[in-house]
Amino acid sequence: MADLTPATVTREQLVDFVLHEARLLDEKRFDEWNALFTDDAIYWVPLTPGQPDGLSHTSHLYEDKLLRDLRIERFKSPRAFSQQPPSRCQHVLQLPGLESRDEAANRFVMRTPFHYSEAQADEMLFLTGVAWHHLCVEGGALRMTLKRVDLINSDAALPAVQLFL
Repeated sequence: MADLTPATVTREQLVDFVLHEARLLDEKRFDEWNALFTDDAIYWVPLTPGQPDGLSHTSHLYEDKLLRDLRIERFKSPRAFSQQPPSRCQHVLQLPGLESRDEAANRFVMRTPFHYSEAQADEMLFLTGVAWHHLCVEGGALRMTLKRVDLINSDAALPAVQLFL
């Protein structure tokens, strides 16, 4: 199979990427999930609806590669006491939609409404929102340059989310 190029990316491949990304999180395959990002990519959960950026505004999360790597390593540690017992999660996704496609700029944006459930012992957490996947082709494969998660209640006081949304 030939390497992917921006001109050969199909809608089906973009949808499959988003579904695969959620499955990796549900299965706690965090290293594989993190490898879906470009080296300069950001994982971002804004604090307020419509927040324009994560650098000049406070966010729930604004993680670059280093911060994602540190969180993933912490999950692997037996001294991660907040993960005793371990948390589990499940993403339920609506069909991802292609919001924009710019082959010349190598930029594809997917919009996916979701329900997220996280369980730890007797505690359950439910969140709902829209995930935005900004994708590009790098090294012949799709990669994320940004994952933005807009929670419908982002400006509310939220409990600690242990895993990745």
